[in-house]
Amino acid sequence: MCGRYALTTPRTAVAEHFSAGLSEAAEAGFGNAGPNWNVCPTLAVPVVRRGEAGRELVPMRWGFVPRWYKALNGGPLLINARSETIARKPAYGAAARARRCLIPADGFYEWLRVGKAKQPFWVHPSGPDETIVAFAGVWETWRGPDGETVDACAIVTCQAAPPLAAIHHREPVTIRAGDEALWLGEAGHGAATLMHAAPEGFWTLRKVAPTVNSNRAEGPELIEPWDG
Repeated sequence: MCGRYALTTPRTAVAEHFSAGLSEAAEAGFGNAGPNWNVCPTLAVPVVRRGEAGRELVPMRWGFVPRWYKALNGGPLLINARSETIARKPAYGAAARARRCLIPADGFYEWLRVGKAKQPFWVHPSGPDETIVAFAGVWETWRGPDGETVDACAIVTCQAAPPLAAIHHREPVTIRAGDEALWLGEAGHGAATLMHAAPEGFWTLRKVAPTVNSNRAEGPELIEPWDG
């Protein structure tokens, strides 16, 4: 599962990293949002998708909204889509075939239940060159009864591999640089082959303070090591 993550890289740098365009209209859609060490569901997040003129970085609501919802909150909040069932789920099937995206992140948080408490961990790439990771995503344009349109996305997850599996049984599917074109549909068919856990050693885990348990917490101290 991925229920919280961080993205602190400036949007212009994110767009350059993924060779994506960033229009003035898209930039305006982000509002005043800056670096965020505690990205929570329903926020507008940067997403890379395949556009008519090439890749584009656009804001999307993190929380997929199926077309049949009468309102944005017209059903369960869908922030993750399971890789094992995504193709046959009515909510995600069409998006999995035609509307896949990349959701940039620095890393994500996961929690280990210890008795009645939950110990948070910061999970990030081990390699020094892996400054930005791309979670596999799917997206949909929801159209409300009053003509409102909202682009919304979900992160694709899979069975976790060690060492992450010791904390939680799910992890976000991570798309490596050489596979981005395949996931986005730029390189033909075969995206389903990418829906697997990252190789062992890709992720580094460290305990962080319970401060991040609050969705209102913010700041770089959230990812600092904690020995409490």
